[in-house]
Amino acid sequence: MYKKKWRLLSICLAAAMLLASCNTAEKQGDKKEDQKSKELKIGITFDTFVLERWIRDREIFVNTAKKLGAQVDVQNANGDVKKQERQIRQFIEEGVDTIVVIPVDCYTLSEVITQAREKGIDVISYDRLLQSTGADLYVTVDSGKVGRLMADTMMEKLPDGGDVVLISGPKADTNSMDVLNGFKAEIEGSKLNIVSETNAKSWAPENGFQAVTEAFQDIREFDAVMCGNDGLAGYAIKALSERQMAGKVIVTGQDADLDACQRIVEGTQTMTVYKPIEELARIAAECAVKLAKGESLVGDLIGRSEYKVNKNGDQVPYYGLDPVAVTADNMDEVIIDSGFHPRSDVYLNVE
Repeated sequence: MYKKKWRLLSICLAAAMLLASCNTAEKQGDKKEDQKSKELKIGITFDTFVLERWIRDREIFVNTAKKLGAQVDVQNANGDVKKQERQIRQFIEEGVDTIVVIPVDCYTLSEVITQAREKGIDVISYDRLLQSTGADLYVTVDSGKVGRLMADTMMEKLPDGGDVVLISGPKADTNSMDVLNGFKAEIEGSKLNIVSETNAKSWAPENGFQAVTEAFQDIREFDAVMCGNDGLAGYAIKALSERQMAGKVIVTGQDADLDACQRIVEGTQTMTVYKPIEELARIAAECAVKLAKGESLVGDLIGRSEYKVNKNGDQVPYYGLDPVAVTADNMDEVIIDSGFHPRSDVYLNVE
């Protein structure tokens, strides 16, 4: 009797497991069928469009997603964390298939992102890694290398060393901190000396002017200015120009904005860092659509895939691209030949 009971129990358990397996497969099949029967929808929320590069990201992302059959809801948080939270909640209510976030603050958004993922919505952390919650993919350019490239240029231009003013982005932007840390690590043991350090709130470019003005008041003389992006570099150069120092002080930036490229060929900015934004935005859009369809990203990430661990301890699948230093020497090769900016625009004021 005892053996019969166990035999009966084993049969019941096996049947239950088989049923569960069938149900799981059925749900996965239903999800794919549901995606076939409705238009795919992606929600993307940007930190800001103040910076030139984000407009380019938006255009490429939206155009790529549309070509792949997805509708895109684009939102701009204008540097407001609470506004970005509301936008993500709206995406959830709309029932989007994938959410893409360029976080205003990498250390917030955990509650609303968790809600989205619990509802089966995949989340891509774009360019900046969400630190307080997990995500299904992190797509970015290697920010640490951006800082190292800036440092290498300064050390090359100042072989005998010199005093450096640092103007970084906001601390809440982990990419900004990665750039800064990469720069500091690279100049360690060199003859470069950091004499001033500032963080630009919300990436406001005017901070570049203020930081350089204050540096002249406090330090009087310095040899280089490391700027977190080209917007800051532009305003830093304005402050230098007021003192007839533009072109005499090394200035670095990143993003390869058109204004920055013009300044480089004119001789007032030393270098910028080109980031393959077209490829970054295209890959993000392609992955967003695949996730929306319930497809695997393994094939897309082979050869470049790894994981980044955020401050919360979450392992996030990572796809990284390499940046390139741009000076007057390789402007044509990197910027013009790639079609990033037309030659006529870059050399507008020098030809």
